Amino acid sequence: MAVSWEESVKYSINTLYLLFFACLVFIMQLGFAMLCAGSVRSKDAMKIMLTNVIDAAAGSISYYLFGFAFAFGFGSGSDANPFIGASYFLYQWAFAIAVAGITSGSMAERTQFTAYLIFSFSLSGFVYLVMVHWVWSSSYWLSPSSSSLLFGSGAIDFAGSGVVHLVGGIAGLWGALIEGPRVGRKPISMRVHNATLVVLGTFLLWFGWFGFNLGSFDKILVSYPSTSDQGNWTAIGRTAVTTTLAESTAGIVTLFGRRLLVGHWDALDVCNGVLGGFVAITSGCSVFEPWAAIYVDLLQLGLWGLIFTGLFAKEELVIQAYDSGKSGVSRPYGLFLGGGWPLLAAQLVEVIAIVGWVSVTMGPSIYTLHRLRLLRISVEDEIAGLDISSHGGWASRCGCKEMSKPGPLGLLGLPKYAEVAILPNHIGKAHYAARRVSLGGRGT
Repeated sequence: MAVSWEESVKYSINTLYLLFFACLVFIMQLGFAMLCAGSVRSKDAMKIMLTNVIDAAAGSISYYLFGFAFAFGFGSGSDANPFIGASYFLYQWAFAIAVAGITSGSMAERTQFTAYLIFSFSLSGFVYLVMVHWVWSSSYWLSPSSSSLLFGSGAIDFAGSGVVHLVGGIAGLWGALIEGPRVGRKPISMRVHNATLVVLGTFLLWFGWFGFNLGSFDKILVSYPSTSDQGNWTAIGRTAVTTTLAESTAGIVTLFGRRLLVGHWDALDVCNGVLGGFVAITSGCSVFEPWAAIYVDLLQLGLWGLIFTGLFAKEELVIQAYDSGKSGVSRPYGLFLGGGWPLLAAQLVEVIAIVGWVSVTMGPSIYTLHRLRLLRISVEDEIAGLDISSHGGWASRCGCKEMSKPGPLGLLGLPKYAEVAILPNHIGKAHYAARRVSLGGRGT
């Protein structure tokens, strides 16, 4: 049967809509790269940027070969698999490569590159995909679009506070706990080496986050039968407002909160606050009124964003987001708005499922790499910096002092490398130990 001209135009506009927002989400990868490169010390900037490039490159191949099928594939009859399962492909690929980028900062400056490849591939190539299947695939147990809704509701995680950001956060937490802090991290706090890159990365992520939240509607030309003048286009406009208000609130709260705690106005803390605001609003961005979006980011956590959705989701907006605004449809909604406990219970189950699934998969994997001594680099390489010890040279000369002639003990006592940071006295012992290793036991 021939498709009408009107249907062809509608399909074309919806396809362009999704492709445009897929590109916005992909821009977030550049935002992560700039944010991470500015946040680490200059001697490790090239390594952290390489990990972000590899997240995109390796993630593309793995997602094409099996990732999309695992996340959204369906069987039929006896072949159906409730545990794991193409215009939608590019948009979901951009999400998949973002989840690994979230974790790279938690293990920065001290992780072997091979270990990171294993970590990234396991997370984005399997662990994350199972959570996508459970929550976003249209017929499975946590999905709000399932024919058999959990607690009659399903879990609302519209753009991924849990599926993307909590999954990445829990994996990164296990990595940081098992690997331990950087040499010299305690008792001091290590400042970023380039605030300009941090701010640039934050704005790129802000721009790209509209792709996360607005693009998750999938289509723009969907009219709501219960009204004559509303459709996905009105919901998308409101979601853009809730997204903007949430991250702005998070930045302002962080600005004044840190002013009270540390006594000065800190741009870097505000950037971190804005990022926390992104994560918190992502779950319920489509089902909140603008006033609720301001409240959600008083606490800037992805976990809180999931719970807050169970408290303040509006029934009309839930029906618009998940039933295209159909008349005569009833859905559980936020507890504080009179919707009862089912939605909140489903949100809590999602939190438990994410924490449990990521912990039982990524925790043992990271610990195995640790026990095999494949996870962390040597103290000598960590002090020298991964750029010069493993990746061929520094990303820039900022903060670096490369000596052209070695002294009696080599380059600052490290013949193979030039030290790139002025080490405080309280980590002198670690520097001395590295020097002894480098010199085969000689030197003082």
